[in-house]
Formats: sequence, C-alpha cells, structure tokens
Amino acid sequence: MKEKNISESTSNRVSKPLYPLWHVVWRYLLPYRWRVICFVIALLVTSGTTLLIGQGLKMVIDQGLINQSRSYLANSITFLSVIAIILAVATYVRFYMISWLGERLSADLRKAVFEHVVRLHPGFFESYPSGNIMSRITTDTTLLQSIIGGSLSLALRSSVTFLGALVMLIATDLYLAMVVLVGVPLAVLPVVALGRKVRRLSNKSQDSLADVGSYAGEIIQQIKTVQSYTREVQECKAFATSVERAFDIARKRIQNRASLTAVVILTLFVALSVLLWVGGNSVVTGSMSGGELGAFVFYALLMALTVATLSEVYGQLQQAAGATERLIELLEAKNSIFSVGMRPISHLDFQSTRVQFENVTFAYSSNPRIPAIRDFSVTIEPGEVVAVVGSSGAGKSTLFDLIQRFYDPQSGRILVDGNDIVNYDLTDLRSYIGLVQQQPVLFSGSIRHNISYGSPTASEADIMQAAKAAQAHDFIMQLRDNYDSAVGERGSRLSGGQCQRIAIARVLLKNPNILLLDEATSALDSDSEQGVQLALSTLMSGRTTMIIAHRLATVKHSDKIILIEKGQILAVGRHEDLLQQSALYRRLASLQFINRN
Repeated sequence: MKEKNISESTSNRVSKPLYPLWHVVWRYLLPYRWRVICFVIALLVTSGTTLLIGQGLKMVIDQGLINQSRSYLANSITFLSVIAIILAVATYVRFYMISWLGERLSADLRKAVFEHVVRLHPGFFESYPSGNIMSRITTDTTLLQSIIGGSLSLALRSSVTFLGALVMLIATDLYLAMVVLVGVPLAVLPVVALGRKVRRLSNKSQDSLADVGSYAGEIIQQIKTVQSYTREVQECKAFATSVERAFDIARKRIQNRASLTAVVILTLFVALSVLLWVGGNSVVTGSMSGGELGAFVFYALLMALTVATLSEVYGQLQQAAGATERLIELLEAKNSIFSVGMRPISHLDFQSTRVQFENVTFAYSSNPRIPAIRDFSVTIEPGEVVAVVGSSGAGKSTLFDLIQRFYDPQSGRILVDGNDIVNYDLTDLRSYIGLVQQQPVLFSGSIRHNISYGSPTASEADIMQAAKAAQAHDFIMQLRDNYDSAVGERGSRLSGGQCQRIAIARVLLKNPNILLLDEATSALDSDSEQGVQLALSTLMSGRTTMIIAHRLATVKHSDKIILIEKGQILAVGRHEDLLQQSALYRRLASLQFINRN
C-alpha cells in the first residue's frame, strides 16, 4: 500500500476538505463534554442577559425618562445593574471554559499527530520535509488553539445573540424587523464569496510559512557547510525571498478579510439608517413609543454587530479550517509498514537466530523502475558474522533497512528463525535488532540518556559497564558532568569518535540477538578502534551479525563476505576465496591494501 502524497493533495483541500472543522472540534472535545456543557450554559446566559439590556433600556426611556419618575428610573437602573453582574460572571465562565477547551484541543491534537507521525515508515519522510511536519505540529495547532479559544467562541456567541435579537425585533415591530432583514442577505452574499477566497489564501499562507520553516531548519542544521562555502549572503537572500513570498500571500489574505468586514458593516449600517428614518416617523406619528424605538435600535445594532463579527470570524474560521485540514492530512497518512501478524519473537536466543533473504527485490518509491536490491538470496547461519561489501550505492544499507522493516520488498521475503518477518510483531522484531550506523545518531540530552535509549530501565552499573566496553568511560569521566553531560544537538559537543563510542555503548547495553554494524568503527582513531573492535568481538560472539564495510581490512576475517553491485550478489565466500573468484573484489583489495604498502 502506498501512502497518500500529501504535498500533491494541497490543492484538493480547498474544494474537498477531509473533515469539516466542526467535526474535528467535536471529536476532540467529546471527552470533555461536561466542560462543553458548562460553556454552552454560560454562552446562553451571556446572550440572554445581553438581550435583556434592550428591555432595560426600554424601561429607562418609557418609565423613567418619559414619565419623569425617579422610582421607575431607579428600578430600571437596578434591573440593568443586576443584568450587568450576571453578564460579567457568565462572561468569565464562558471565556475560561472556551480558552481551556482551546488549549486542551490543541494539546490533544498535537499529541495525536506526533504519535501517528512517529510511527510512519521512513519512506513517508523522503518526500515530506521535516520542517513542514514541525510547522503543522506547532504553528497550525497553535493557530487552531487561538481561534478555538477566541474566534469560535465569538462565532457561537454572535450566532445565538443574532437569533435572539431577531426574535426580539419581530416581537417589538414586525414591519421594522422586515426592514432589517432585508440587509441580512446583502451582508451574507459577500461573506460567502470573499470567505472562499480567504480560505484558499489561508491554505497557501500556511504552506508558505511551512516552507520558510523547513528552509531555515535545513540551513541551520547544515550551518558548518554553509559557512565553509561562504554562502551566508546567498542563503540570506534565498530565505528573504521565501519570507517575502509568504508575506505577499498573507497580505492578500488580510486584504480580503478587511474587504469582507468593510462590505458587511457598510451594508448593515445603511439598512440601520433606513431603520432610524422609518422608526423615527413612527414615533412622531405616535404608533411607537420612544422606549420601543430605543429597544428596537439596540437589537438592530446588536444584529449588525453580530453579523459584522461573524463576517470577520468567518475568515478566521476558514483559516482554522485550513490548518485543521493540514493536521488531519497527517493523521490520515497511511502507514505501509505495520504488524501483519503478532507472532512473539521472544523465543529466539543467540544460538538459533538464523536470517534468510529469499529472492528479495526492492525499489524505492522515488525510483521504482530501478531496484536497489534485485533477486537477493543468502542465508546467515546462527552466530555467523557476514560482511556486505561493494561500491557506494550498491544497496548495502538498503539490506539493513529491509531487515528492520523500514521498508517491505516488492517481491521475495526475509525470514528470521524460519518465519517471515512480516508475521512478527513489529516492535518485538526491532527490539531484537541492534544497529550501529556509520554516522552515529545522538539525541539532545545527557550521555546517560543516549546510552540507555534502547534500555531505559538499565541500572547505573549496566550503563557504565557498556560505556567501558565501548571505550567511552574514560572520556566521559573527564567531562564536567560525567554521565550527566549534555551532548548538544546531534552530538555537537562531542567529537565524531566520541559520538561513535556512545552509539556503540548504546547497542552493547541493548544486548540484541541480531547485530547490524554499518562501518561501526569508521570514526575512531587507531587506539580506540582496537579497543572497540575487541568489545565488538565479544558482543558478536554467538550472535548473528551483518557488517557493512568499505574497508576490507575490518572484515577480511568474517565467516562470509557478500560482494554486491547494483543490488545483485556477484560473489559469496571468505576473503581468500573472493580474491581468487572475483575480479572486482581483487581490484577493491588492491586499491585498499597494495596501494597502502
């Protein structure tokens, strides 16, 4: 199963969103239904008390001012004061609840996206920049939180208030209510027309910001290369171009939102002017009291303000819908690598772990016509040390990816202990495989955290023992905080050899059944390499081991050497056998051994 190409589906978000915003909001707020109910109650109270202000205004004018009665005036002011207190308390509850719900929704959605993304197969990230993913997890969820906590609350309050004001208008004077209602469709038409354009621009704006973040992240990660080639000025210009492109899209979005609000307000207040003219004539002729006109104008203004608020909020909700769609696209990204079967692998032991490749053929999705591995068949016996050699791009690292099920072959199968690895639980399978890469991967944090990364319950003694076996303990103890010393981003505070030894200590502590060594000692000096080779020899004893090697000197004593080229096996045998059988192997050996003498 191939994953959906999200970058290609960007244009589809406008015409056919994956999920309505309301559906997503409700899905993530459902566990907090009681808080939602409290918010709805507070919302209804605030809207109801706001509508009662119109009746209080009518009492002040008709009973207090026109009748010139101080007692009626005092009663009317008291009524308005009580309404104001209730409105203030309800507003506090409404604001707190919706803000809490917005923060909670953002946090839950951010966790859900990350938990899904971190389980996606590596092929997903080949065509999907990490900066874009991080933009969606951080920027889009923050945008959604602010809009849910603010704009959505305003939209709900304005909708309820609009309906209430409409009922009060009709109850007060049907003829004048019809005058107001004429302006409502005129306000809705530009909302719909401009709202669609705002949504398209919001999607483009979020995508452009993601591109900016992705570009900046790449440059910062490769800052040494940028400065080494003195490309600072050029990269700044390129980054500025991306920022200006994002600004231009944002400017167009703001312009459309401003136009949307202006048109609605102008339309409604023209209708309000007509209302004042017609209503004023009714007061002059005596068919309506001054208090009724005052209340009616209040409700009409309330309707105008709510529609204007809705027009502005509508653009923000469109922006939230765009951000939500981007997040849902990540949540709906299909994972083509998953546990087909749940067969336990715990019965394996070091002495019985056999690895077999049977007619394996695999091609990356980026280049499906040219297989990286072609009709690959080999058996690695329990406890055997097998080296895979060949030129760069021959497919050596791909074999490691396949045995860990980062990818599945298009044909053929891989067996561990006689069973197809797709039938094992994926987590269980990988927990029995240890990998040391040519370029060691360290995470920001302490040395202790990195060594115990695959064995979080390891004791302090176990961590130190693994570090000693990897020849890392001595330099660790020379650091200021010893095992609590921070390694920096991607191990920037350590040398290449030190990073490699930390990575080796990590796999030593994991104590796996199957070892995968990708030129594990390439970054070490001669003295350290000798010690680590001794530690690796102890670790490999009795374990099935595959070694990717560029230096034949490190693997010439392996039980078996597999020579591959363009994903195909050219020869299999020991070092001495391959020197006799393969011209390519002899050429590689002559380049590495003879030319060094």
